[in-house]
Amino acid sequence: MSAVAEFFTFPDVVNEKAARVVAGGVVLLAVVAIWSASPWVALVMAIGFALRVASGPRFSPLGRVAARGIAPRLGPAVLVPGAPKRFAQSIGLAFASTATVLGFLGLTTAAAVVLGVLAVFATLESVLGFCAGCYAFGWLIRLGLVPEEVCVACNDIQGRLAAQQAAQAAADAVTAGANA
Repeated sequence: MSAVAEFFTFPDVVNEKAARVVAGGVVLLAVVAIWSASPWVALVMAIGFALRVASGPRFSPLGRVAARGIAPRLGPAVLVPGAPKRFAQSIGLAFASTATVLGFLGLTTAAAVVLGVLAVFATLESVLGFCAGCYAFGWLIRLGLVPEEVCVACNDIQGRLAAQQAAQAAADAVTAGANA
C-alpha cells in the first residue's frame, strides 16, 4: 500500500463508544445549523464527515476528541467493524453536503429538513446505539450488493454479539479478580 493510500485508510475496527460520541456531536452541530440557518455550519459538518470518511478520526477534530478524549472515559472500548461505520459516515456526508448546497442556494427550509433527518438518525445512534447506516450496510451485504468479504463480521451479527458478551464477561472477571 502506498504512503498516500495508507494515510487515507479507515480503521477496520471502530470503538462503538467513540462513534456514539461523534453522533452526539453531529446532533449538536445539526441543531446549531438549523437554529442559525447557517450554511456555514452545515459546511463544517460536511467537511467533518469527509475527513471521517477519508480516514476515520485521524483528521476530524470531532473524531479525535471522541476517540481520544471522551470515549476512553466511558469505560472499555466496544469494538465493531469499521466498514459499516464508514458507510454511515458517507451517508452523513451526503446529507450534510446536500444541506450545505441548499443553504447556500437560500433554500433554508429544505436545508433544515435535511439536517433534521440527519439529526434524527444521529440521535438514534448516539442515544440508542442504533446505526441506521450500519443496518443498511448489513442488508446490502445480504442482498449481494456489497461483497461479503468487505465485512464478514457484519453479516454475522449474532456471532459478533456473542463475542462481545464473552469479552465483556472476561473483562468483568479480571476486574472482579483485581478487586478481590
